[in-house]
Amino acid sequence: MAGEVELVSDGEGVVVTGDRSSVERFLEHAGLLDVARSLDLSRLRNLARTGSNAATAVSGIVEQSGMYLKLTPEAAKRLKDAGGLMKTKTEGISHAMLGEPGKKSLKWLQVEDGPKSLFTNPAVLSGVGGLLSQVAQQSEAQELRALLVSIDHKLDDVRRTQRDNVLARMRSAAAAIEEAMIIRARGGDPKTLWDKVSGSSETILNVQEDALLALRALAEKVESKSKTGELKRAMHEIEGEVAVQVAILARCFELQDEFQVVELDHVLATAPETLDGHRLGIADARSKRRAAVVAETTSLMSRMDTAAGIANDNMLLHSRAARAVIKSLNATAVIIDEFHAPLSIESDRNSVEPIAWRQALRDPQHLRTAGKEAGQKVAVGAGIAATGYAVLTKSGSKPTA
Repeated sequence: MAGEVELVSDGEGVVVTGDRSSVERFLEHAGLLDVARSLDLSRLRNLARTGSNAATAVSGIVEQSGMYLKLTPEAAKRLKDAGGLMKTKTEGISHAMLGEPGKKSLKWLQVEDGPKSLFTNPAVLSGVGGLLSQVAQQSEAQELRALLVSIDHKLDDVRRTQRDNVLARMRSAAAAIEEAMIIRARGGDPKTLWDKVSGSSETILNVQEDALLALRALAEKVESKSKTGELKRAMHEIEGEVAVQVAILARCFELQDEFQVVELDHVLATAPETLDGHRLGIADARSKRRAAVVAETTSLMSRMDTAAGIANDNMLLHSRAARAVIKSLNATAVIIDEFHAPLSIESDRNSVEPIAWRQALRDPQHLRTAGKEAGQKVAVGAGIAATGYAVLTKSGSKPTA
């Protein structure tokens, strides 16, 4: 074989290892080289220092080049087309060893695992799984930081102050985690770094829970409105409030991701035999956090969609207010989708389009809705006029023309 690469995946990301040229050729063939990033495999040396029987395999792995890429649906399809991955005995981890028949061929073939494979040892696969989890969380944290910058431009001074007042509750936790990540990048001691951050998680989770409750309250606020004018005011306020809460949640997720990077380092250094279970536990916890977010954002958007439907139904008599409601809905949806993206939460919603006024004028349902409201207003006006006339007559006064 002209070159071989090994692939290891935890379902969220994949690492491709081998000599540098083979790794790059494989990724280029798969159309994924531009989205891959270099991965430092030297952290796996901790497995060797613990006295693990994986020491020999680890020494071979850390000498190789590694590249990491996030396993998006598109990336997963391309990797499957390029060779695919097979499940291993290590839960949640898939592996493949692929060979290139010749320099002139672009076809990579599945190679049966044998003596050349460095990833047949379960302890090594567990270590790589932990490394993949850390890189995935660091990548997510980086995307969330970019999102926070984007959201900051959308907030006015009042909203920005509101956000900062909430984030101040996490100031100490954030400072400890950020310091730990800086020292970690220099190869700091995992045990010491864990001591710095170990008390931070509770504070972050409390702020996160409050932000989710705030989103729930916003959904209930939308549901309590039924008139187009009321919805216009409520939806505009909710648009700004959602941006604040999403910024708070993004910061919580960013800090929690980095906290768990330090946590996995500590487990690898102190109890490597439990690394695999700890990695899976962290993955389950992350899935639970994402599910909590999806539950609240889905509930909010469902109620806002209903509000947009009410607005569209009242386009004939309240066109400006109706269009404002739909504009706020679409702007809110964009903010939520931008938050979902780093968390690998896919969105299939499309923006809502306001019905054209002339089209509404030809629609029987819109005409009935407008006629009903207009009739109520006429009836109310007539009732007020009749009451006024009776009062004037009773007092002996005559109404003026």
